[in-house]
Amino acid sequence: MLYIMGNLEDINGEYVLVGVDMEGKVWKTIRVPYGSKFGTIGLSQGCLHYVVAPVNNNNEILVSEIALWCLKDCDSKQWVLKHTASIDTLMSMTEEKYRVVEIHPDCDTIFLARYGGDTLVSYDMWHQKVGCIINLEKNSVQKFLPYVPVFSEPLADAEG
Repeated sequence: MLYIMGNLEDINGEYVLVGVDMEGKVWKTIRVPYGSKFGTIGLSQGCLHYVVAPVNNNNEILVSEIALWCLKDCDSKQWVLKHTASIDTLMSMTEEKYRVVEIHPDCDTIFLARYGGDTLVSYDMWHQKVGCIINLEKNSVQKFLPYVPVFSEPLADAEG
């Protein structure tokens, strides 16, 4: 299934995950916690994850925590809360405001970008610790995409 964030007007403009199978025959709509467009989805540990620190249109934080949710069974459409982290605690460690931009594919670590865009931080949700802080180029592009290598038999057997 391919999942993307979508907005359905028939449910009060709430943001949802829209899933479609590779043939385009099976479509799913899954409500996300908080109904927020400011969440990030990612595949981690074999399950679909959603992490959100809800903010409003002025980038003001609406809740006091970052929440990491897991969709263990796509058919049930039920999210399970895995971890929460205090935004105040995180900001006191880094002395900056951040937004969630990605989820690590193998563990409960999230990646956050500083508002203003020149710092990327990893945060271990399980241990509640800031990991590495990477300085980015000033005014860098604010779109972060995960790199996931694809290893397939045809490539491994290719000649030359």
